[in-house]
Amino acid sequence: MTPYDATPSQARSPLIDGFGRTVTYLRVSVTDRCDLRCVYCMAEHMSFLPKAEVLTLEELDRIASAFIALGVNKLRLTGGEPLVRKGLMGLVESLSRRLKSGALNELTLMTNGTRLAEFAAPLAAAGVRRVNVSLDTLKPELFRTLTRGGDLAKVLAGLDAAQAVGLQVKLNAVALKDDNAAELPELIRWAHARSCDVTLIETMPLGEIEADRTDQYLSLAAVRRELESFWTLTDIPLTTGGPARYVEVAETGGRLGFITPLSHNFCEACNRVRLTCTGTLHTCLGQEDASDLRAVIRSGASDEDLIAAIRLAVDGKPKGHDFRIERAAQPAVRRHMSTTGG
Repeated sequence: MTPYDATPSQARSPLIDGFGRTVTYLRVSVTDRCDLRCVYCMAEHMSFLPKAEVLTLEELDRIASAFIALGVNKLRLTGGEPLVRKGLMGLVESLSRRLKSGALNELTLMTNGTRLAEFAAPLAAAGVRRVNVSLDTLKPELFRTLTRGGDLAKVLAGLDAAQAVGLQVKLNAVALKDDNAAELPELIRWAHARSCDVTLIETMPLGEIEADRTDQYLSLAAVRRELESFWTLTDIPLTTGGPARYVEVAETGGRLGFITPLSHNFCEACNRVRLTCTGTLHTCLGQEDASDLRAVIRSGASDEDLIAAIRLAVDGKPKGHDFRIERAAQPAVRRHMSTTGG
């Protein structure tokens, strides 16, 4: 038995950072590529990474498995758009053995939904039970504008396919002052009618894009006040392992999450780290911290060397991010969310 095949009862001491927070959640970007170009996420003309810089699926599996051996029990595959990565299902099927052993509690996927109709059934067969789908609007023309050419019908077909095979779907919507703010109540109502939870997200200053995010920033504290003018929102203790704080909406019967990195940061209980498709480990979304795990494994490191490198990186996890949205302020970090992983 290798260290990566240990059962929970044989697990090593957990990953605890320098502030006493236990890391149990890893987000793994499998590619920086995406078939959409969302205006708040990417520049219109992106330069993507050469293949040699991107981890192989086997390398991604090895690093993810090391984290699982250290007590990480939730793993989310992200991108870019993960479903554009050739051979992705091989990685999903390999990681699903950790679900069967009990070492991993949940394997999830973050997707834009454009290829979900094709992949929903094999994902469910491999043990994925929940997917997060980015959807900011139900208006086809606005969707095309926000994604720079995307087809809303493909995403809706993906949602249908996912729910048809029993996948639980949560929708993520970025709140944009001038584009979808007025539509958010209808989006929430529509999602709840489909038995989908919704999480609203404040736009974050990540990466250089053409637009000034200040123009579109919308505080979710203000959104909540507006929703409470006609709905009854009750705080609930639900947690899905991420930064969202949830309420139940009495009138729709559904759950609504708020991710508020700017109006109310969520760093005090952060249990997450992110691995990029190049093998860089970021222990904070909003800081320029970075540990090169690709260099570690490509230098011929043993499993013990890799685990030691992971522990060292997590020990240096910053206390919190420093997001600012003031006009002309520089992005908190230069890397795009598509590179970091959602």
